[in-house]
Amino acid sequence: MRIIVLLFMVLILASLASALYYLIRDKGQSDRTVKMLTLRVGLSLALFLLLMGGYYFGLIPQNGLR
Repeated sequence: MRIIVLLFMVLILASLASALYYLIRDKGQSDRTVKMLTLRVGLSLALFLLLMGGYYFGLIPQNGLR
C-alpha cells in the first residue's frame, strides 16, 4: 500500500510540474495547463478514495502506515 501511495504522490507532483512547464512555455495560449491541473485533481481524488477504502477494508491500520 505504501508503494502505491508514493507512486500516486510522484504522479501528482509530475502533473503539477508539467502544468507549470506548459504555463511558462505556452504563455497561457493553450489548454494543456488546464488538462494537467485537471489530471492532478483527479489523481488527488483517486488517492483520497484509495486511502479511505484502504482504511475501511483494514489495509491501513488505525496507527497509520508502517
